[in-house]
Formats: sequence, structure tokens, C-alpha cells
Amino acid sequence: MLSAWIINAHIRPLASENRDDCFVIDDSLYERAGVKRTELASWVFDHVSMRCKKGFRLLTLGWTDGCTFLPINHSLLASSDAEKVLGPCNKIDKRTIAGKRRFLARQKGTTVMVELLKTALAAGHKAKYVLFDSWFSNPQQILDIKSLGLDTIAMVKRSSKIRYFSGYQEDFCRLQEAARPFPLSPVCKRKGRTGQKWKKWTGC
Repeated sequence: MLSAWIINAHIRPLASENRDDCFVIDDSLYERAGVKRTELASWVFDHVSMRCKKGFRLLTLGWTDGCTFLPINHSLLASSDAEKVLGPCNKIDKRTIAGKRRFLARQKGTTVMVELLKTALAAGHKAKYVLFDSWFSNPQQILDIKSLGLDTIAMVKRSSKIRYFSGYQEDFCRLQEAARPFPLSPVCKRKGRTGQKWKKWTGC
């Protein structure tokens, strides 16, 4: 892969060996207007406008050392729900590269994320960590990434179905409160920065 050669041969020698590098994964909206003739175009949810729009989710995998960022792979994701697919759906031949891309486009974003990482590692890319937002930080995805020899940097996912272990099981709100770096001062308490306002901020 060309990006692996550029990073390993030209960018990595310029940085210190102690510098930490990581893969970065994020998705964005790829909006399309003429969806009736666009294959697998779907209704997708836009997290910025909080509305459903026509098009795809563009899942991008990049590499960074803190100073330089290079995109190294991507995948257009359609909806896995057949009722939300607006464009034509042609027959998929998984033996071809195009067929594999079409099949991958109908998978969940968390599954595609792991496949992009496997492809990057097979092409010669190297990194110490994988960085992404809380939408991808499910326990199963973190375990799948760990099995590839990579560690994860991500926000804790807020979910009533997930319990976190710090000596004993805790939910998101109690874990967040325990992670506060220092207790609030008496001045902050008098200004009302505890109680209901803290509950409103944490959503608990």
C-alpha cells in the first residue's frame, strides 16, 4: 500500500522513537442527492444535524503521530436495513473486489472498523493505539482490537447495559463521579455546581 511506504520510509524516520503513533477512526456523512440511481444509497443518521439524510456513512481510517495525519483507508456504509435502502441493490459476487466492497458496505460500522484495521496491518502499517469516539467503544470492539495487538484510546460509552469494573462493578455515572480529579471547593458548592447541575451535566 502506498500510504504504508510513505509513512514507514519518509515520515517515521523524522520522528523520535519515543513518539506515540495511533490509528484514528471516525465516520462522517457523505450526502447524495440523486439516490434513485446511486447503488446502495440509504437513509443514514447525521449526528451533527441530528436528522436522517440520504447518502452514506463514510468510515475513514487514518494514521497520526501527533503532528502529521494521513488517511489510509475508508469504506462507504449503507444501511443494513433493507427498508432504508433507496438505491438499487445489485447481486453481490463475493469473489470479486467490488463484491467484497458491496458486502462490507452492508455490515455494521463496528465490524467494518475491525476489518479496516486488519487490512492496514496486513499492508505494513504500524501503530501503538487506536483512537475513536464513544460510539465505537463497545467492550467487544475493544477486545477485538486488543486481539490485533493494539491498545485503545476512547471515551467511556454511556449505556445502562454496560458495567465497568474498578474493583467492583459500577455504572457510567458512578464511574464518572469517581474519576473527578479533586472534590469541589466550598466556593463551587455555594455557587450551586453540585446537586442538580451535576446531575444535569452527567445525565444521571
